[in-house]
Amino acid sequence: MRVGLDVGGTKTDAVVVDDAARVLARTRLATGWGVDAVGATIVRAVDLVAAEAGVGRDEIRSVGIGMPGQVAPGSTRVVHAVNLGVHDLDVSSTVEPMLGLPVWVENDVKAAALGAHALHGAGTGTMAYLNLGTGVAAGIVVDGQLWRGAGGSAGEVGHISVDPAGPPCRCGQRGCIEALAGGGAVAERWGRPGALPVRDVFDAADAGDPRAVALRADLARGVASAIRVLVLTADVDTVVIGGGLSALGERLTGPVADELDAGAAASPFIRSLHLRDRATLLPPASPAAALGAALVGRASEEVLAHG
Repeated sequence: MRVGLDVGGTKTDAVVVDDAARVLARTRLATGWGVDAVGATIVRAVDLVAAEAGVGRDEIRSVGIGMPGQVAPGSTRVVHAVNLGVHDLDVSSTVEPMLGLPVWVENDVKAAALGAHALHGAGTGTMAYLNLGTGVAAGIVVDGQLWRGAGGSAGEVGHISVDPAGPPCRCGQRGCIEALAGGGAVAERWGRPGALPVRDVFDAADAGDPRAVALRADLARGVASAIRVLVLTADVDTVVIGGGLSALGERLTGPVADELDAGAAASPFIRSLHLRDRATLLPPASPAAALGAALVGRASEEVLAHG
Protein backbone atom coordinates (compact mmCIF):
# COMPACT_ATOMS: atom_id res chain seq x y z
CA MET A 1 0.00 0.00 0.00
CA ARG A 2 1.03 3.58 -0.61
CA VAL A 3 0.04 6.90 0.88
CA GLY A 4 -0.49 10.03 -1.17
CA LEU A 5 -0.81 13.56 0.22
CA ASP A 6 -1.99 16.77 -1.38
CA VAL A 7 -0.54 19.44 0.89
CA GLY A 8 -2.49 22.64 0.20
CA GLY A 9 -2.39 26.08 1.71
CA THR A 10 -5.31 25.38 4.06
CA LYS A 11 -6.06 21.64 3.89
CA THR A 12 -4.06 18.46 3.41
CA ASP A 13 -5.87 15.63 1.61
CA ALA A 14 -4.50 12.12 2.28
CA VAL A 15 -5.30 8.75 0.70
CA VAL A 16 -4.16 5.15 1.00
CA VAL A 17 -4.09 3.27 -2.30
CA ASP A 18 -3.37 -0.32 -3.27
CA ASP A 19 -1.32 -1.59 -6.21
CA ALA A 20 -4.35 -1.20 -8.50
CA ALA A 21 -4.52 2.53 -7.57
CA ARG A 22 -7.81 2.01 -5.73
CA VAL A 23 -8.40 4.49 -2.92
CA LEU A 24 -8.93 2.47 0.28
CA ALA A 25 -9.14 5.35 2.76
CA ARG A 26 -9.17 9.13 2.70
CA THR A 27 -8.91 11.87 5.30
CA ARG A 28 -8.36 15.63 5.50
CA LEU A 29 -6.81 17.89 8.08
CA ALA A 30 -5.70 21.49 8.38
CA THR A 31 -2.23 22.32 7.03
CA GLY A 32 0.23 24.01 9.37
CA TRP A 33 2.11 27.17 8.43
CA GLY A 34 5.88 27.20 8.00
CA VAL A 35 8.53 24.52 7.55
CA ASP A 36 8.18 22.78 10.92
CA ALA A 37 4.38 22.85 10.90
CA VAL A 38 4.19 21.51 7.33
CA GLY A 39 6.49 18.63 8.29
CA ALA A 40 4.33 17.85 11.32
CA THR A 41 1.18 17.98 9.14
CA ILE A 42 2.66 15.42 6.74
CA VAL A 43 3.51 12.99 9.55
CA ARG A 44 0.09 13.38 11.19
CA ALA A 45 -1.70 12.95 7.86
CA VAL A 46 0.13 9.68 7.16
CA ASP A 47 -0.77 8.30 10.59
CA LEU A 48 -4.40 9.41 10.37
CA VAL A 49 -5.09 7.96 6.93
CA ALA A 50 -3.22 4.74 7.77
CA ALA A 51 -5.40 4.33 10.86
CA GLU A 52 -8.47 5.00 8.72
CA ALA A 53 -7.38 2.19 6.41
CA GLY A 54 -6.50 -0.09 9.33
CA VAL A 55 -2.84 -0.49 8.35
CA GLY A 56 0.42 0.15 10.15
CA ARG A 57 3.45 2.00 8.88
CA ASP A 58 5.17 -1.34 8.21
CA GLU A 59 2.53 -2.07 5.55
CA ILE A 60 3.17 1.19 3.63
CA ARG A 61 5.65 1.07 0.75
CA SER A 62 6.06 4.79 0.19
CA VAL A 63 4.64 8.25 0.80
CA GLY A 64 4.12 10.54 -2.19
CA ILE A 65 3.52 14.22 -1.58
CA GLY A 66 2.10 16.85 -3.92
CA MET A 67 2.97 20.41 -2.89
CA PRO A 68 2.70 23.86 -4.42
CA GLY A 69 5.96 25.52 -5.36
CA GLN A 70 8.87 24.44 -7.51
CA VAL A 71 10.14 20.87 -7.25
CA ALA A 72 13.25 19.92 -9.17
CA PRO A 73 12.59 16.64 -11.05
CA GLY A 74 13.94 13.67 -9.13
CA SER A 75 14.41 15.67 -5.93
CA THR A 76 12.38 16.15 -2.76
CA ARG A 77 13.31 19.80 -2.37
CA VAL A 78 10.46 22.33 -2.54
CA VAL A 79 11.13 26.04 -2.98
CA HIS A 80 8.87 29.09 -3.15
CA ALA A 81 5.78 27.39 -1.70
CA VAL A 82 4.62 30.79 -0.53
CA ASN A 83 1.09 29.80 0.49
CA LEU A 84 2.59 27.26 2.91
CA GLY A 85 5.09 29.68 4.40
CA VAL A 86 7.89 27.56 2.92
CA HIS A 87 10.84 29.20 1.17
CA ASP A 88 13.05 26.11 0.97
CA LEU A 89 12.31 22.63 2.33
CA ASP A 90 13.98 19.28 1.68
CA VAL A 91 10.97 17.14 2.48
CA SER A 92 12.70 13.77 2.66
CA SER A 93 15.43 14.88 5.07
CA THR A 94 12.77 16.51 7.27
CA VAL A 95 10.07 13.83 7.19
CA GLU A 96 11.71 10.47 6.43
CA PRO A 97 13.44 10.20 9.84
CA MET A 98 10.07 10.72 11.54
CA LEU A 99 8.16 8.28 9.32
CA GLY A 100 10.78 5.65 8.59
CA LEU A 101 9.37 5.45 5.06
CA PRO A 102 10.66 6.53 1.64
CA VAL A 103 9.19 9.90 0.65
CA TRP A 104 8.75 11.30 -2.86
CA VAL A 105 7.65 14.80 -3.82
CA GLU A 106 6.04 16.35 -6.89
CA ASN A 107 4.51 19.70 -7.77
CA ASP A 108 0.83 19.55 -6.84
CA VAL A 109 -0.53 20.26 -10.32
CA LYS A 110 1.69 17.62 -11.91
CA ALA A 111 0.64 15.14 -9.23
CA ALA A 112 -3.01 15.99 -9.90
CA ALA A 113 -2.42 15.35 -13.60
CA LEU A 114 -1.29 11.81 -12.82
CA GLY A 115 -4.29 11.30 -10.55
CA ALA A 116 -6.75 12.66 -13.09
CA HIS A 117 -5.27 10.35 -15.72
CA ALA A 118 -5.72 7.35 -13.42
CA LEU A 119 -9.29 8.34 -12.55
CA HIS A 120 -10.15 8.49 -16.24
CA GLY A 121 -8.94 4.90 -16.60
CA ALA A 122 -6.63 5.71 -19.49
CA GLY A 123 -3.42 3.67 -19.49
CA THR A 124 -2.34 5.04 -22.85
CA GLY A 125 -2.91 8.16 -24.89
CA THR A 126 -2.37 11.76 -23.87
CA MET A 127 -4.19 13.92 -21.37
CA ALA A 128 -3.74 17.44 -20.05
CA TYR A 129 -4.93 18.40 -16.61
CA LEU A 130 -5.84 22.10 -16.50
CA ASN A 131 -5.85 23.44 -12.95
CA LEU A 132 -7.99 26.53 -12.40
CA GLY A 133 -7.29 27.87 -8.94
CA THR A 134 -5.66 31.02 -7.65
CA GLY A 135 -3.45 30.65 -10.73
CA VAL A 136 -3.64 28.63 -13.94
CA ALA A 137 -1.31 25.76 -14.77
CA ALA A 138 -1.43 22.38 -16.47
CA GLY A 139 0.25 19.01 -16.37
CA ILE A 140 0.56 16.71 -19.38
CA VAL A 141 0.50 12.91 -19.15
CA VAL A 142 1.64 10.73 -22.05
CA ASP A 143 1.03 6.96 -21.82
CA GLY A 144 0.76 7.22 -18.05
CA GLN A 145 3.95 9.24 -17.59
CA LEU A 146 4.35 12.94 -16.87
CA TRP A 147 5.76 14.87 -19.81
CA ARG A 148 7.96 17.58 -18.32
CA GLY A 149 9.65 19.03 -21.40
CA ALA A 150 13.29 20.08 -21.59
CA GLY A 151 13.28 22.15 -18.41
CA GLY A 152 10.23 20.91 -16.56
CA SER A 153 7.90 23.70 -17.73
CA ALA A 154 5.67 21.69 -20.09
CA GLY A 155 2.06 22.68 -19.41
CA GLU A 156 2.80 26.08 -17.84
CA VAL A 157 0.13 27.74 -19.96
CA GLY A 158 -0.88 30.38 -17.43
CA HIS A 159 1.69 32.88 -18.60
CA ILE A 160 0.98 32.68 -22.32
CA SER A 161 -0.26 36.09 -23.37
CA VAL A 162 -3.40 35.85 -25.51
CA ASP A 163 -4.29 39.56 -25.41
CA PRO A 164 -1.41 42.09 -25.42
CA ALA A 165 -3.93 44.82 -24.55
CA GLY A 166 -5.48 42.79 -21.74
CA PRO A 167 -5.16 43.15 -17.96
CA PRO A 168 -1.68 43.17 -16.41
CA CYS A 169 -0.33 39.87 -15.11
CA ARG A 170 1.92 39.38 -12.09
CA CYS A 171 4.56 37.94 -14.42
CA GLY A 172 4.99 41.38 -16.06
CA GLN A 173 3.10 40.70 -19.29
CA ARG A 174 -0.43 41.72 -20.20
CA GLY A 175 -3.38 39.53 -21.14
CA CYS A 176 -1.92 36.24 -19.91
CA ILE A 177 -4.30 33.31 -19.55
CA GLU A 178 -3.82 33.53 -15.78
CA ALA A 179 -4.61 37.26 -15.76
CA LEU A 180 -7.94 36.42 -17.43
CA ALA A 181 -8.86 33.13 -15.75
CA GLY A 182 -6.88 32.83 -12.52
CA GLY A 183 -9.04 33.09 -9.41
CA GLY A 184 -6.61 35.51 -7.78
CA ALA A 185 -6.57 37.83 -10.78
CA VAL A 186 -10.36 37.76 -11.13
CA ALA A 187 -10.79 38.54 -7.43
CA GLU A 188 -8.33 41.42 -7.66
CA ARG A 189 -10.07 42.90 -10.69
CA TRP A 190 -13.47 42.50 -8.99
CA GLY A 191 -12.14 44.30 -5.95
CA ARG A 192 -14.99 43.48 -3.60
CA PRO A 193 -14.49 41.48 -0.37
CA GLY A 194 -16.01 38.02 -0.19
CA ALA A 195 -15.23 34.45 0.81
CA LEU A 196 -15.76 33.21 -2.78
CA PRO A 197 -15.12 36.21 -5.03
CA VAL A 198 -15.22 34.32 -8.34
CA ARG A 199 -18.60 32.84 -7.41
CA ASP A 200 -19.69 36.36 -6.45
CA VAL A 201 -18.67 37.53 -9.93
CA PHE A 202 -20.78 34.80 -11.55
CA ASP A 203 -23.74 35.61 -9.30
CA ALA A 204 -23.47 39.31 -10.17
CA ALA A 205 -23.14 38.49 -13.87
CA ASP A 206 -26.32 36.39 -13.68
CA ALA A 207 -28.00 39.46 -12.14
CA GLY A 208 -26.87 41.61 -15.07
CA ASP A 209 -23.95 43.53 -13.52
CA PRO A 210 -22.02 44.72 -16.62
CA ARG A 211 -18.61 44.62 -14.94
CA ALA A 212 -19.22 41.07 -13.71
CA VAL A 213 -20.43 40.04 -17.17
CA ALA A 214 -17.15 41.31 -18.65
CA LEU A 215 -15.06 39.50 -16.02
CA ARG A 216 -16.95 36.26 -16.61
CA ALA A 217 -16.42 36.62 -20.36
CA ASP A 218 -12.69 37.17 -19.83
CA LEU A 219 -12.49 34.10 -17.61
CA ALA A 220 -14.22 31.97 -20.23
CA ARG A 221 -11.90 33.40 -22.90
CA GLY A 222 -8.87 32.52 -20.79
CA VAL A 223 -9.98 28.93 -20.14
CA ALA A 224 -10.88 28.42 -23.80
CA SER A 225 -7.47 29.79 -24.80
CA ALA A 226 -5.75 27.32 -22.45
CA ILE A 227 -7.68 24.43 -24.00
CA ARG A 228 -6.72 25.57 -27.50
CA VAL A 229 -3.06 25.90 -26.53
CA LEU A 230 -2.92 22.45 -24.95
CA VAL A 231 -4.54 20.79 -27.97
CA LEU A 232 -2.65 22.77 -30.60
CA THR A 233 0.77 22.27 -28.98
CA ALA A 234 0.56 18.79 -27.44
CA ASP A 235 -2.47 17.43 -29.36
CA VAL A 236 -3.78 15.82 -26.19
CA ASP A 237 -6.75 13.50 -26.45
CA THR A 238 -8.49 15.10 -23.47
CA VAL A 239 -8.23 18.24 -21.36
CA VAL A 240 -9.49 17.55 -17.83
CA ILE A 241 -10.39 20.71 -15.91
CA GLY A 242 -9.91 20.74 -12.15
CA GLY A 243 -8.96 23.09 -9.35
CA GLY A 244 -11.13 25.27 -7.16
CA LEU A 245 -12.92 27.05 -10.00
CA SER A 246 -14.11 23.74 -11.45
CA ALA A 247 -16.64 23.66 -8.58
CA LEU A 248 -18.65 26.17 -10.64
CA GLY A 249 -19.60 23.23 -12.85
CA GLU A 250 -21.86 24.06 -15.76
CA ARG A 251 -21.77 27.73 -14.85
CA LEU A 252 -18.13 27.60 -15.94
CA THR A 253 -18.27 25.05 -18.75
CA GLY A 254 -21.23 26.74 -20.46
CA PRO A 255 -19.45 30.07 -21.20
CA VAL A 256 -16.24 28.19 -22.05
CA ALA A 257 -18.09 25.99 -24.55
CA ASP A 258 -19.67 29.09 -26.10
CA GLU A 259 -16.21 30.63 -26.47
CA LEU A 260 -14.84 27.47 -28.08
CA ASP A 261 -17.83 27.30 -30.43
CA ALA A 262 -17.27 30.92 -31.48
CA GLY A 263 -13.67 30.15 -32.39
CA ALA A 264 -14.70 27.02 -34.26
CA ALA A 265 -17.31 28.93 -36.26
CA ALA A 266 -14.63 31.26 -37.58
CA SER A 267 -12.14 28.55 -38.61
CA PRO A 268 -12.70 25.22 -40.38
CA PHE A 269 -9.33 24.04 -39.02
CA ILE A 270 -10.23 24.82 -35.39
CA ARG A 271 -13.66 23.30 -35.99
CA SER A 272 -11.97 20.04 -37.10
CA LEU A 273 -10.24 19.73 -33.72
CA HIS A 274 -13.55 19.28 -31.82
CA LEU A 275 -12.19 21.23 -28.87
CA ARG A 276 -15.49 21.33 -27.02
CA ASP A 277 -15.71 17.53 -27.06
CA ARG A 278 -12.15 17.12 -25.82
CA ALA A 279 -12.65 19.11 -22.61
CA THR A 280 -14.24 17.67 -19.49
CA LEU A 281 -14.57 18.50 -15.79
CA LEU A 282 -12.93 16.49 -13.04
CA PRO A 283 -15.66 15.01 -10.79
CA PRO A 284 -16.41 17.15 -7.72
CA ALA A 285 -14.38 16.41 -4.56
CA SER A 286 -12.09 14.14 -6.57
CA PRO A 287 -8.91 12.96 -4.76
CA ALA A 288 -6.91 13.44 -7.96
CA ALA A 289 -3.96 15.31 -6.42
CA ALA A 290 -3.53 12.94 -3.45
CA LEU A 291 -4.00 9.88 -5.68
CA GLY A 292 -1.46 11.26 -8.14
CA ALA A 293 1.01 11.85 -5.31
CA ALA A 294 0.70 8.19 -4.31
CA LEU A 295 1.38 7.23 -7.93
CA VAL A 296 4.48 9.45 -7.91
CA GLY A 297 5.78 7.22 -5.13
CA ARG A 298 5.06 4.09 -7.14
CA ALA A 299 6.67 5.49 -10.28
CA SER A 300 9.77 6.54 -8.33
CA GLU A 301 10.09 3.05 -6.85
CA GLU A 302 9.87 1.54 -10.33
CA VAL A 303 12.58 3.87 -11.64
CA LEU A 304 14.89 2.76 -8.82
CA ALA A 305 14.02 -0.90 -9.33
CA HIS A 306 14.67 -0.84 -13.09
CA GLY A 307 17.40 1.80 -13.13
